[in-house]
Amino acid sequence: MTIEECYVKMGANYQDVIKRLPSAKMIEKFALKFKDDTSFQELETALNEKQVDLAFRAAHTLKGVCMNLGFDHLYKPSFEITESLRAGNLELGLQQFGAVKEQYTKTIDALNEFIAENE
Repeated sequence: MTIEECYVKMGANYQDVIKRLPSAKMIEKFALKFKDDTSFQELETALNEKQVDLAFRAAHTLKGVCMNLGFDHLYKPSFEITESLRAGNLELGLQQFGAVKEQYTKTIDALNEFIAENE
């Protein structure tokens, strides 16, 4: 599996990210670093603890990382939850978290598959 095929599998926008990052190797490097990003876990914890400000910050960070990596499939629900939390709407944020989690899992699964096939 190539990094472009990995992007297709997760529903990400490879064509967009290749405009910002000059090579497949660089895209691969940064996409794989996404696995170490803690913003998703911080979002989940803050939501569980009903800490709107912390949840907003984590969602905003996740949204930005996804935008930079071309993870459009995860960016969209991250954007939506960010805006709900920015408005202080914890209940809506909690409802939207399922979509974020689904796309996050899809992303991590594709990255893990990429790693397994390229070891």
